[in-house]
Amino acid sequence: MTDSNKLTRRDFTVSSALALLSGVAITITGCSDSSDSPTTPGLTTTTTPAPTPPTPSDVTGTIGANHGHTAVVTAAELTSDDTVILDITGDASHPHTVELTPADLDQIAADTRVTKTSTTNAEHAHSVTFN
Repeated sequence: MTDSNKLTRRDFTVSSALALLSGVAITITGCSDSSDSPTTPGLTTTTTPAPTPPTPSDVTGTIGANHGHTAVVTAAELTSDDTVILDITGDASHPHTVELTPADLDQIAADTRVTKTSTTNAEHAHSVTFN
């Protein structure tokens, strides 16, 4: 290796500082016995791929004045472009449903609080809150 190919301490320090400030990883390369490797020192940057967005999972709602009802929006329903009619009967002796619009589903998937009122049955309704 010749003196003209050497990386000075100052050059290394400046390059390192700039890389750290820009969030880039530094790989120092140098002389090698392999003909496939570079023969002059230099800086190689690598980038990290963007994180994959989380996959939606089922979301369980909280039911006011509950007595056996269950409200679960499935991951598949969260990505629906259609209105979902959710059956919240659960272990109760009578049924109720909750209507969730595509906008409601988007909000639930985004972890935003959504509260809906169920249908009335057995002379009462329930407030169902997601997130």
